[in-house]
Amino acid sequence: MLTSSPPLKQVFHCPEESDFYSHCLESLVLNATDKSRFIVEFGSGEGSPVIKSLLRSDFDGEIQGFELNNVAWKIAESQIKQYELSQQYTVHNCSFFDSSLYQSADCVISNPPYLPAADAQIYQPLLHGGSDGSTIAKKLLSLDCDQVLLMVSSYSNPVGLIDYALERGYSVANFEIAPLTFGYYSSEQKVKSAIAHLRKQGMAFYSENIYLLAGVLFKKQQKSQRDLSIELIQLLTAL
Repeated sequence: MLTSSPPLKQVFHCPEESDFYSHCLESLVLNATDKSRFIVEFGSGEGSPVIKSLLRSDFDGEIQGFELNNVAWKIAESQIKQYELSQQYTVHNCSFFDSSLYQSADCVISNPPYLPAADAQIYQPLLHGGSDGSTIAKKLLSLDCDQVLLMVSSYSNPVGLIDYALERGYSVANFEIAPLTFGYYSSEQKVKSAIAHLRKQGMAFYSENIYLLAGVLFKKQQKSQRDLSIELIQLLTAL
């Protein structure tokens, strides 16, 4: 059994979201035809999503993760050792962008920070995704890796993010969507106010208690490749 997380203000903890990220990683990336690959992860947290995916799949490649939160990193290290996955999964306690590992990666994966707020003075500063929630996701897409798996929130300017990906030469190769309830972090008043402001601008989509989270596999555009971006946008903006 994976280690339970410490208090919410120390380490991100949302079992439903982490389980969905794990499911998307497994179904959209690890179980793809080419199972021997090199994957780099931004924001590993305490490692549970990747660990669960590895335990359920026959992926035989390597995943190198990066996590700035020292408490989360220590938990990840412990769990990786516990499940004897050190040959496949390593988490570094340093900045993803200070490393050049992504340059040789077959795929970049992340459940990136997507909480919109005027600044990072929120419960978990590392969950701040810029004023519209999409800043870090766009930065990951700007690296031009061939494949990028991102979790995309319906209240964090999803249309703008997808348009940005298309401008960078990506298409939406595949995706999965799940409804989630607003939780501890997204219910903070500062974040809720930012989300409400985005909604007035047509940049956030949600109902009273529900928003949508999509696991989206972006791939560099191939002429013959079907682009699912219009279908994805329609679903994410349906609330």
